[in-house]
Formats: sequence, C-alpha cells, structure tokens
Amino acid sequence: MTQTSSGPAEIGVIGGSGFYAFLDDVTEITVDTPYGAPSDSLFLGEVAGRKVAFLPRHGRKHHLPPHRINYRANLWALRSLGVTQVLGPCAVGGLRDEFGPGTLLVPDQLVDRTKSRVQTYYDGEALPDGRVPNVVHVAFADPYCPQGRRTAVRTARAGGWDAVDGGTLVVIEGPRFSTRAESLWHAAQGWAVVGMTGHPEAALARELGLCYTSLTLVTDLDAGAEHGEGVSQEEVFKFFAANVARLRDVLFDVVGELPRADERDCLCAHALDGLDTGLEQA
Repeated sequence: MTQTSSGPAEIGVIGGSGFYAFLDDVTEITVDTPYGAPSDSLFLGEVAGRKVAFLPRHGRKHHLPPHRINYRANLWALRSLGVTQVLGPCAVGGLRDEFGPGTLLVPDQLVDRTKSRVQTYYDGEALPDGRVPNVVHVAFADPYCPQGRRTAVRTARAGGWDAVDGGTLVVIEGPRFSTRAESLWHAAQGWAVVGMTGHPEAALARELGLCYTSLTLVTDLDAGAEHGEGVSQEEVFKFFAANVARLRDVLFDVVGELPRADERDCLCAHALDGLDTGLEQA
C-alpha cells in the first residue's frame, strides 16, 4: 500500500541540531510511539516550501550512543507525522584513499555489522494496544530509495559537491572505532565508508513503506586507510562541525527536489504491497 502524506510533515531529516538550528521558525513537539520515546522532541519547520520534521538522532545533547538509539521509535514517530521521505545524513570514515575527508558519498548498499540492535517491527511481539504484528519478510536487496538517491546525487553536484554516486556503507556497532585489522578487512571487501548509525534506520524505513536516502560525509580516513594513530572522536566532531553548514545547504536543496508523496512510485512506496503486516499502513 502506497502511503500518502496527511500530517504536519512530509519529509523527515534524522541528524543533529545543526540542521534545524539554522531555521528561523520551528515548532517543537513531543511524539509518543508504541516503541517508547524517540531520541528527542521533533522540530517542525519549512524548507523550500516543504514541511519537514527534524529529529536529533543522538538527542540534542548528543547523549545517546549509536547502540542505544531507539531507532524503531524514531522512524515510527516520523511516519506518524505523515512523513514519506527520510533523509539520513551521517558522519563516516573513508575506507579508501580516494574517499578522504570532505567526500560526500550517497551509498547504494549497506552491510550490517551491528550486534545488539532491534531492527524490525515485525517480530510477533504484542504492542501496548494489543495488536500483534505478523512476521513478514520485506525485500531489502536495494536498501536505499532509488528516486531519493538520484535526487541527492544530482542536486549535490548542481550545488558544487563532487558527490560520489554509490558505494557500500558498512555499519559497525560502536561506540568504539574500528581496529586497524577490522578497517583493513572492511576495505578488502571493497566497501567504501564505515559508520555507526546507518542501520537499522534504512531497514525500519523500508518496513514502514518510507523512502530512505543516506548522505554520508567523510570526516576522516578510517584506521586501516591512514598511517597515523587512528581516528579520534575529537577529530570527527571538529571536522563535522566545520562542515555542518555546507552539509545543511545541500540537504535543504535535496529536500526541495524530492518527489512529493503522491509522486512516489519507487520500490519503497510499494514495499508492503501484498503483505499482511498486522499494522495499519495509513
């Protein structure tokens, strides 16, 4: 069943406070979900004539480590507001020399190397309201929205970014960074970048019939791709802070170009067709 937007937002951006903080007028709201509380309040604003809901992935004070984020609540909360398109910007490490700091890569594949994250809505466990989701298997061969990816690459390049079209994002559990051996192994598989928050966001979005597009900003070369002491938190945070305004600009440009809810005809919009999930899809 194809979802259409009928709420106060049509596009969700899961990122830090650096994005909505640039808006002059936002409304902060609290959203409850059957899966508990999202990472923080949601902030509603308008970008390029589109209604947008911003959600700080780690909380506004960055108090949630990657493995403790309530990903199910985050995606459910966005969907409950009418969101049909989700942008998931994140900081990543480059696994090859050509993907050095400052690279904007729009991945087309992901590899899950997390260990403890709940990554499905359809686990057969009853919700507080008594509904029991059926166990269904949603197609995930291509984890990102093809329309969203094309839009992001085209828009970023038009805005002056030398955006990389495609590549595999490998998601690790965190919060520690990779060992040098792990990093070398990731690179040997041909994967492009490594991060801690790209999964299970994309999988949960697909289970809700939402379009999900990841934009990854390389902040450092991962341990196996550089020859110093390895990546540090200070290095990552400093680089990301210095580039958040530029990333915000491309995100806002992409928001304005994404297909509207009634224009979606991608694999994401039809992911639940023919499946009896036991959950409402309106």
